[in-house]
Parts: sequence; structure tokens; C-alpha cells
Amino acid sequence: MNKTFPISHGLRLAALALAVAGAGSAIAATVSADSTSIVVEPIKITKAADLSFGAFAGGSTPGTVTVSPNGARVAGGGAVLMAGTVTAARFDVEGATGATYSISLGGSTELTSGTNTMAFTTVSDLVGGAITSGNVASGVLTAGTQSIFVGGELVVGAAQAAGTYTGTVSATVEYN
Repeated sequence: MNKTFPISHGLRLAALALAVAGAGSAIAATVSADSTSIVVEPIKITKAADLSFGAFAGGSTPGTVTVSPNGARVAGGGAVLMAGTVTAARFDVEGATGATYSISLGGSTELTSGTNTMAFTTVSDLVGGAITSGNVASGVLTAGTQSIFVGGELVVGAAQAAGTYTGTVSATVEYN
């Protein structure tokens, strides 16, 4: 004789609860994504040439001597140009190809010889142009390199004292 046992109502509810609990995990899903990064080479800058105003004399009235980023020199007012080596400063920048960067110029605001001074301001660009005022503020590392050309203007006093006047020009670059 085959006996069948009726399933109790409590067991049916327990089986239903287990089925629903198992179905809950079927509605959750997980996926992962890869994470990558690229660290580019640090930006660097080197000095390729110093800034030299060459030789000049102060006249009976104040004047100026200006060296353009292309190395051309002009005098204004009472300043009188003399023979001598004249060059614009050049800084070479290297880094990630196509990257943009900011440029900040610093250094001396005057050139000194002992206690004598001449006020100094920079003039700069990225092409070595014939400009006589203004400074470049940013650049793009086409093919990973670019040069910054720096000239400047000196304010020469009337009968400026003779001497070798010195100062510094600095350039700081940083990726944007």
C-alpha cells in the first residue's frame, strides 16, 4: 500500500520562501571595468643662452637699451650703443608632445654694478621675434620641445656710472 503524506501548509510556505530568496540573487548583477593611467615625462627647462645687452654709454639725458627676443638691440633717449656681444636669453623646454604649459619669468628687476643700478624689465616670446614689449605666458610642446626667447629693456640714467652690471633672468614652466 502506497501511502502519501500530505505536505503540510508550513512546509509549502518554507519552500516558497526559499524560492523567493534564491530569486533575489538573480536580479543582481556585477561587472568590472579596467582602470589605467599614463604618467607623462616631467616637464624640464634648460638654459641655452644668456642675455647680454652689450656695451653702451649713458648720455647727458636718461635713455633705454632694449634687446628683442631675436637679439636685435636698439637705444632710446640719451643712451649710446657701442660695440659688443648682444644676445637674447634662450630657454629650451622639453616634455610631453602636444602638452600645454605656463611660463613665468622672474629674476632681477634691476642690474647692479656695486651700488649703481639700472631698472630692468623682460620682453619674451616663443619665436625669437623683434618685439620690444610684453611677455609670453604659455606655450605648446609641439614635437615635445619649444624654446622661450627673452630680451629686455634697461633704463639708463643720464651719465650712468661705468661698470659691468649684472642680474639674472629666470623662467619657470609648468604643465597646464
